[in-house]
Amino acid sequence: MGNMQKGFEDATLSTDIWRWHAWQIANAIANGVVSSRDAVTSCLQRIDAANPRINALTQVNREAALRAADEADARRAAGAPLGPLHGVPVTIKCNVDVMGEPTTHGVVAKRDLIAQTHSPVTANLLDAGAVIVGRTNTPAFSMRWFTENALHGRTLNPWRDDVTPGGSSGGASAAVAAGMCPVAHGNDLAGSVRYPAYACGIAGLRPTAGRVPSFTPSSGELRTFAAQFYAVQGPLARSVRDLQLSLGAMSARDTRDPNWVPAPLTGPAIDGPVRVALVDEIEGLPIAPGVRDAVQRAARWLEDAGYIVERAAPPDMREGFDIWMTIAMTEIATGFAQTVDEDGDDGARDALRSMLARFGNETSLERYIQGFARRDRLRRRWNAFLETYPLVLMPTSLEMPFRWGMDQEGPETMSHILDAQLPLKLIAALNLPGLSVPTGLHDGVPVGVQIVSRAYREDLCLAAGEAIEQRAHMPFAF
Repeated sequence: MGNMQKGFEDATLSTDIWRWHAWQIANAIANGVVSSRDAVTSCLQRIDAANPRINALTQVNREAALRAADEADARRAAGAPLGPLHGVPVTIKCNVDVMGEPTTHGVVAKRDLIAQTHSPVTANLLDAGAVIVGRTNTPAFSMRWFTENALHGRTLNPWRDDVTPGGSSGGASAAVAAGMCPVAHGNDLAGSVRYPAYACGIAGLRPTAGRVPSFTPSSGELRTFAAQFYAVQGPLARSVRDLQLSLGAMSARDTRDPNWVPAPLTGPAIDGPVRVALVDEIEGLPIAPGVRDAVQRAARWLEDAGYIVERAAPPDMREGFDIWMTIAMTEIATGFAQTVDEDGDDGARDALRSMLARFGNETSLERYIQGFARRDRLRRRWNAFLETYPLVLMPTSLEMPFRWGMDQEGPETMSHILDAQLPLKLIAALNLPGLSVPTGLHDGVPVGVQIVSRAYREDLCLAAGEAIEQRAHMPFAF
């Protein structure tokens, strides 16, 4: 991975630092070409220009960010060791803790919930030298693939106002796509990093659960299974190299997550060309022509990069979707649904009611327990498949990014949305890493693909994602 992003050369950098990638900013700061204050000031100016319309950031930490930038510059001047993101502007989603700031979850009732300490991912980014310039929007309780709420309002997609920026990390994806920050923190329980990246034409990584320590102290000590193993923390960025850099920064040990795993960031080399299973058909479900074309183009690009790409059907994809629904929706229906009903907004309530209608409102203990047994069986089958095909190339979503408000149109439309998001829920259920990487535009709307690999082999996803990125020449939304 050391030769990643050869196309981004320092000699071609714009004078607008906000346009740079995180790795370029970090290198320039480390080498004294620019200061952290320069970088942070540039991003703050871009936020001032772009955020009033897009509404990606719910809070801008102007003075605190400039103080942190000055401290970063003082550390460099003193010859202190520098972290991988030293002086680089980043954003944090408003559903994890930043000490002294509200963890709103996009909910009016939580606007005064002040964090008493940092979440692990926040602490790790700060320890890596990052400078937090603001907080990004999420739908209420992060329950939708559309980012709006009664507290912070609607976040727009920088490409098209009538298309969702994704959710629940839609504020993060819109901020990165619009140039407000080079890297954003997000989290993903059912595609909430991968889908916003897809909708906004940037890259987003869902790491294997346990890779990045995950815990939100202000939400309490008790976490359900889905919160522990479906929900993960991950980065969004305009380049795959920035994802690699950010993943390393986010992944440091934190004892507050007992599921954290000290897995190496780079696994053993695979003998010979890497075989890739191409998924451009899923039995019983339609795939939009623009999506199918994106997957097939990405397959050709991977072949051009030396990968062996073969059409091969992974085991029981629809079974994986049903397992996700069985476990997560049982947990939601038996407790969290009441919280959403009491404290959520109309958008969250309507979306959840439609999801529960698809699920059937059944909260059978036997069904829930059997969900774990089925999950174990399916993970075993996928492990065997991934021995033959270390990578799987598939859609991120089976549809182009949704038009605004689709999830408010009732159970029938929601059922269509859920089917389209099968690739997202499947990979979360299996606890595998998934990378969403753009392939271009289709009728002016971003489209891309998902790359999946073995547990803790994010490095394989990133290497393949870079090969696609170098050939896609994805434009930016600015």
